[in-house]
Amino acid sequence: MRDRAQELKAEARRGADKAAGESDVLAKIAEMPASDGAMAKRIHAIVKAAAPDLTPKTWYEMPAYAKDGKVLCFFQSADKFKAWYATFGFSDAANLDEGAVWPTSFALKKLTAADEARIAALVKKAVR
Repeated sequence: MRDRAQELKAEARRGADKAAGESDVLAKIAEMPASDGAMAKRIHAIVKAAAPDLTPKTWYEMPAYAKDGKVLCFFQSADKFKAWYATFGFSDAANLDEGAVWPTSFALKKLTAADEARIAALVKKAVR
């Protein structure tokens, strides 16, 4: 929680500076173990290409992407929570509603071209 408070204070000081947010995200990715870091770098590139208007930022020490200050999606390293898979997830601010039940996060062990295309499509849908 202390780290999240520091993130909020830093955001308040610099405003919605996209370059500073991206710098923070890239620094968090650099701290990850190689396998998670490689996936996080690829996710970062996919999100930037699919939704260039999203603002990169850290959210609970994770790379995240926001619209109008609200986090829409995030990458969670497997190492951070001692899990055997990383996670790419969406917040309730994302426009992914489909019926009464829909997925909000996806377990990732590796990324294939099909996975990358699916993530890009979901990110585009989330920002509508």
